Order: sequence, then C-alpha cells, then structure tokens
Amino acid sequence: MKLSSLFPLMLIMLLSACDGSGTPSSRTPPPPAPAEFSEGENLFNKTCAGCHGPGAQGTDRGPTFISKIYEPSHHGDSAFHLAVKRGVQKHHWNFGNMPKISGVSKNEVDQIIGYIRWIQRENGIS
Repeated sequence: MKLSSLFPLMLIMLLSACDGSGTPSSRTPPPPAPAEFSEGENLFNKTCAGCHGPGAQGTDRGPTFISKIYEPSHHGDSAFHLAVKRGVQKHHWNFGNMPKISGVSKNEVDQIIGYIRWIQRENGIS
C-alpha cells in the first residue's frame, strides 16, 4: 500500500484522538488524590482547572501540566509561585497571557504544586 493512500486514514486516527480542546481524549482524569494532596486537588479545581483542565490535562484556555515542559527540572516550584503572583507572558504556547491570580496564599500555592507534582508522577513525568 502506498504511503499517500494511508494519509487519510492516519489523519482520521489522529483527529479522533482529540476531544476538540487540544487534549488527547484518551487521557482519563486521574483518580482522586491521596489524602495528603486532597486539599491541593480542591484548590486546583477551584483556582486552576478552569484553564488548565481537570487533572491538569489542559484546555483550549491553558496548557497541560502533564508535560516535560512543566516537570520540576524545567519549571521548578518557584516558577509556579511567580506565575500566580505576577502572571505569565505568552512564550511557548498559544493561549495568550496568564493573568496573576489573587486571593491565593503561598501555602495554598504550595498545596496546589504538591497536587500537580503528584499528577505528574502518576503520568510518568517527574
């Protein structure tokens, strides 16, 4: 079979793997967080999931955190603190600028980060 005849099939397979939000639909939400991360999960869902999606899987409004880009060695915990405190100018995504997030304490951001790091470990990102 010629490669050119496989292209339409490959395109259909690729497009069917997405749910329209730019996030592969094959990803399932993570299980509920262990007790030690449950407050971070609640805070993430309240503060971050509107843009970064349930389980930090990303949406058309914000990137996924289940990515090598956001692993601790590339975006350390301090980067998350600064993003909340100052916002972030668009740089390696097409979502626009992230506004600063007010009303979230340093301790709450630490809990959110703990939850994000747990999700990353659950998905092989560490």
